[in-house]
Amino acid sequence: MRILHILPELEEGGVERHVLMLSGQQKKEGHDVFVVSAGGKLVSQFTDGVKHFRFPVHRKNPITGVLCAVRLNLLVRRNAIDVIHAHSRVPAWIAMFTSRLAGVPYIVTAHAYFSTQARWIYVPYRRAHKVICVSKSVNRSMKNCFAENTVVIRNGMPVVNGLWKGSGDATVKFLFVGRLTQLKGLQDIIKILPELSGDWRLDVVGDGPLRTELEERVKSLDLAERVVFHGFQNDPDAWMEKSDCLLFPSYIEGMPLTLARAIQLGLPVIASDIEPISELALGNRGLVKPGDLAAWMNALEGFLATKHSPTDFDRNAIPTIQHMTQEVLKVYRTAIES
Repeated sequence: MRILHILPELEEGGVERHVLMLSGQQKKEGHDVFVVSAGGKLVSQFTDGVKHFRFPVHRKNPITGVLCAVRLNLLVRRNAIDVIHAHSRVPAWIAMFTSRLAGVPYIVTAHAYFSTQARWIYVPYRRAHKVICVSKSVNRSMKNCFAENTVVIRNGMPVVNGLWKGSGDATVKFLFVGRLTQLKGLQDIIKILPELSGDWRLDVVGDGPLRTELEERVKSLDLAERVVFHGFQNDPDAWMEKSDCLLFPSYIEGMPLTLARAIQLGLPVIASDIEPISELALGNRGLVKPGDLAAWMNALEGFLATKHSPTDFDRNAIPTIQHMTQEVLKVYRTAIES
């Protein structure tokens, strides 16, 4: 099978990591895989043989989108692409126009849920052969915007080589991994840290538009020696393995890969009480309302006192990348055969 993925950029984030893993597994299973994006630091991490093309498919400009579709039509025809797989809303529009020009089917993955006010934005989703939702929550939340053409396929993860053992230090090492935006909630954690007693440290792995502001806030709170920003790192597993607890204070998610990996490893997690996360929990015990600073303080203090995760998560709820890939390939085959 010859597959074309389209996503906005390859900087950092769950969509980008998902496409890296899915395209890599598809290539390992013998398929020809092409990826189109505006580029970014993760381009170098593609599996050997996955071909990347740089197009401005991240721009929210109708003229740019049409021009991209015209160029992609040539790429699709030249490489005899069988199916187009779009990730995110602008690529979905481009995939729809390219599909019409080239006469090949297209699929869209909904990685998160967004505002449902402007339903016209989701026309390409309703006209796609299938919309893959990464969680039941996304499927349920976006039902008014999608047609009856959805299927839930949770994000798959590579098999772990071992289980978490902890830092082994007297100092409790908290960890945050993610893009530094308002929706990820790290700003809430930083607000309460000055009042948190005990021997602790917070490592922040990730980059994003809020980084400078958050670093300045940490310095103003005299926490620079206890809260350390490491920027984007290629090895989140290694950071998890030497930490004691992952903090996951997100306001919104689709099906978070960072959380999924922590669950696989057995790393204790303090996480937000939002639907995609509760799907992975064995009951809602210990999940914390996002933005509730008092509740987050109680959760952090509780972990410092007990060193135990407040929530039990279901490792069996995380599929392997191989299983996810097979489910996605089934969707492709039905699209090609229809």
